[in-house]
Amino acid sequence: MFKKFTAKEDIHSRTNVKSSVQRGLKTKLVEQFPKLESVIDDIIPKKGQLIVIKCTDRLSLYTMDNEVLFLQRFDDPFIPSLRLIHKYPNCFPSVKVDRGAIKFILSGANIMCPGLTSKGASLPEEDYPVGTVVAIFAEGKETALAVGKLAMSIGEIKKVNKGIGIEVETHLGDGLWSLELD
Repeated sequence: MFKKFTAKEDIHSRTNVKSSVQRGLKTKLVEQFPKLESVIDDIIPKKGQLIVIKCTDRLSLYTMDNEVLFLQRFDDPFIPSLRLIHKYPNCFPSVKVDRGAIKFILSGANIMCPGLTSKGASLPEEDYPVGTVVAIFAEGKETALAVGKLAMSIGEIKKVNKGIGIEVETHLGDGLWSLELD
């Protein structure tokens, strides 16, 4: 999604978010990611100024202190930025891929089911439904390397074991990762 993303060409407007809208946004984020409840006031402080940046393709970036926290396309689920996942890794649903998938993910490829079910990879016990936003970790690595949406439920991935399991939204080294918001 962010392979060719550039701030000058792709950003259309920046708007400060009203405090009432900010409260509603925090509620929606906690509904989507229940484990965020204990840290949501650290991520979006009451006195902080949240800014929404409107980009091409109806993409909205929610930022604070020149750092992207979440992104959203249309009214799709919120997608946390990798930097936010690195700060709060236990607050988001996650999967682990095997070592062989790393180079493909870092070049922007979607994750195939065998990369999620082979030795070295692990899927959660909980059966997340299609469309769930997940942090993607790799075998032997400490931090997340990508964020994506499940193209199949966890149960289907285990059962079918072929085809695209996760559609990658953003990954280390893409345009969003290197975006500077001065």
